[in-house]
Amino acid sequence: MITAFLALILKEQKPNFAFLLTVFAGCAIFLFLIDQIFQIIQMLRRIAVHANVNLVYLETILKIIGIAYIADFASQITKDAGQGAIASKIELGGKILILAMSVPILTVLIEMVLKMIPT
Repeated sequence: MITAFLALILKEQKPNFAFLLTVFAGCAIFLFLIDQIFQIIQMLRRIAVHANVNLVYLETILKIIGIAYIADFASQITKDAGQGAIASKIELGGKILILAMSVPILTVLIEMVLKMIPT
């Protein structure tokens, strides 16, 4: 909240500093949350091990989630910089990367469904 207030004040006189302040605050918030993110990942790993789920699938899903967050963060920063066209390309790139990474999981799901269907 404080950063948003300061950015509004700075935006009038020094828009470049307001933008840098916003980027810095976003990165600081992310760094502050890294410990909680790590704990969530460890909990998901324990659950996957107890459920006998292949960790490759969990790691792929976590990578997909990471790509989504990073693409969204980069897109929002780019929009804040006034570059909406580039922001939409970043979003498209993130979606394509997510689709590409999800292909192995989708393949396994389709194979499981086909095995369940009687022939």
